[in-house]
Formats: sequence, structure tokens, C-alpha cells
Amino acid sequence: MPSKNHYDVLEVAPKAPADEIKRAFRVQIARYHPDKVQHLGKEFQEMAAGRAAELTEAYRVLSNETERAEYDRTLAAAPPSAPPPPPAAHSPSTAPSPPPPPHAEAPRARAYTKERASRDQFVRKATVEKIRQALALAGTGYDETQVRGFDIALVPKPKLFGGGKRPRLLGRFIEPVDATAVADAWSLAARWISSPKDEICVLLLGSSVAPPRELAEAIAEQRRKNRAAKLIIIPIDVRTWDAHMPVDAPGVCRDLLTRLKSGN
Repeated sequence: MPSKNHYDVLEVAPKAPADEIKRAFRVQIARYHPDKVQHLGKEFQEMAAGRAAELTEAYRVLSNETERAEYDRTLAAAPPSAPPPPPAAHSPSTAPSPPPPPHAEAPRARAYTKERASRDQFVRKATVEKIRQALALAGTGYDETQVRGFDIALVPKPKLFGGGKRPRLLGRFIEPVDATAVADAWSLAARWISSPKDEICVLLLGSSVAPPRELAEAIAEQRRKNRAAKLIIIPIDVRTWDAHMPVDAPGVCRDLLTRLKSGN
């Protein structure tokens, strides 16, 4: 069975106008908001996060006139998908190797470690998707890229008629958000600075956040050590979207946090 295309994902017709696509995205993404699935089992939560990712990607492409036109051309040129080949039988030489011997760790400790890793992974994925959704709905004009050490990285699209320079945005989910996390994020983000004019805003995300005084002192220390870098770190508690917002935080970050906190 062929996989769904972006129109199928949003449940709109290929000729749907832009306002209908936006409306469909808003309605469907609300069904998979983390707050609406947090009381359900992990399996459903992971499914909801995956569905939210599909919806966000579909909206990202179809809401951009140029990308939508290119996507439509790709759909028109795509050949019918062929059914997958049957699984090959394992020969003795290619048979799967036996599982490694069990670790000496106690079963209860293993279960706790696995559960915590699974929980953190879901929260990380849901958090990043919520940021993508907020940016998509706000129409802030950013493209996503990849930066080592960060869960999400965004660069501003060039403005046709110039205008104020917007910062690059980085997001990193880490537990806990403390002085060590601030220092590590600063070091990693500074590698992305290629010009004295570059401005980078780092969203340091976590559900365990150190006291404001500790975070303020850690950020001040990094600024003293790296006065040349135009780098701003905003620690954020993803449970409430409360942020340790510096006075010089760029407007796009303030607007994004307001949208995330309000859920709109």
C-alpha cells in the first residue's frame, strides 16, 4: 500500500487553498498536543509524537508556495510504488548472532534506567515538535538545519527587502538545566559563530531546572569569558514554559515563548 502524501496527512485535497491547509493543520495538531496524551500509555504517546511530526512536516511544505509547487511536481512524476519484496531466509552464515549475555545490573535498576531513558526521549521529541509547530503557525520565516549537539537548529530566511537581522535559533533538551548545562551549551553554540555580526539564541530546555540565581551566575560567567560572542542563552522549564529571560533576549524568542506558554 503506498504511503500517504502530505495532502493525505492533512486530509485536504491537492488543490486546497492556503487558508484551508492552515485550518486543517490547526485542527489536527491540537489532537496530538502532549498535554492531551500525557495520561495515556507510552506507546500511544510515541505514536502521537510521530503523528505530530508528520503533520508539522506536511504543513511546512504545503504552506510554502515554492516548496509546494516542487512537491506537486514530484508527486506527479512519481511512479506507482511496488510492493516490498518478501523477507529472505537466513542462511547459516548470515543467521543473526545470539543475544549477548545479560548485564550484571539488577533487573529493577535496568527497568528504571530503561523507563527513564524512554520518558526523556519522548519529552525531548514532544518538546522539539511543539517548538516546530509554534514557529510554523507564527510564520516567523526560519529554515531548519542541523548543528551538532542540538536537537533543533534554525536559520532565518533571507528577507526580500532587507530589514533587521534576526538571530539564529538553537534548542537543546538536557536534564538538568543547570550551570554545567549552560557552560556546555555555550561552548557548543559558539562553534556556530562565523562572524562578529552573528547572533545566536539558545533555548536550553528541560523539566528539571536549577534556581534562577545559579543560572544567572552561570550565564554571566560565560559572558565575561566570551565578550566578543553575541550569544544569548534562555533556560526554559518545559513543564510550564517558564523561562529565565534575559533583558536583551530577541523579540522572536519572546514571542515564541509567549506562544508556547499560551498553547496557541
